[in-house]
Amino acid sequence: MTTMFRYPVFPHLQDPRDPGLSLPPGRRVMAEPDYLEGDCDELIKPKKLINPVKNSRNHQDLHRELLMNQKRGLAPQNKPELQKVLEKRKREQIIKAQKEEQEAHKKKSDLEIELMKRQQKLEQLELEQQKIEEEQENTPEFVKMKSNLRRTKQETDGEERTT
Repeated sequence: MTTMFRYPVFPHLQDPRDPGLSLPPGRRVMAEPDYLEGDCDELIKPKKLINPVKNSRNHQDLHRELLMNQKRGLAPQNKPELQKVLEKRKREQIIKAQKEEQEAHKKKSDLEIELMKRQQKLEQLELEQQKIEEEQENTPEFVKMKSNLRRTKQETDGEERTT
């Protein structure tokens, strides 16, 4: 590879047998900086720039905490704050419901047991009344009229006997 000038641009890349570009195996395309070879005191050697974020105390603490959590097997949760709050509320509600159930299953007093029995009896009576009303609604009208006639007949017979 030559340029308009007489001097080759990349002499180490040129092969004397092949006028084209060829790279020997294991060689880099970029040249090594020459200031590393000599111990020249006149040159200013480049230094790595300091990252102010990595040097901050907060960053170091956070990094240390993340490393400790990773060693323990506690991966950081990448959940939004709102989702965390909602999950916390749901957990608290479940715990509260469980406590109420446990309190309800504790030993009940005699008064509570009697009240529960009476409540169950009242509910059964209400259900029976509802069934009777439904049966009466579903019965044909002529059956209702017949039962009304029997009642009126019995009432009139009872009045005649008393007088």
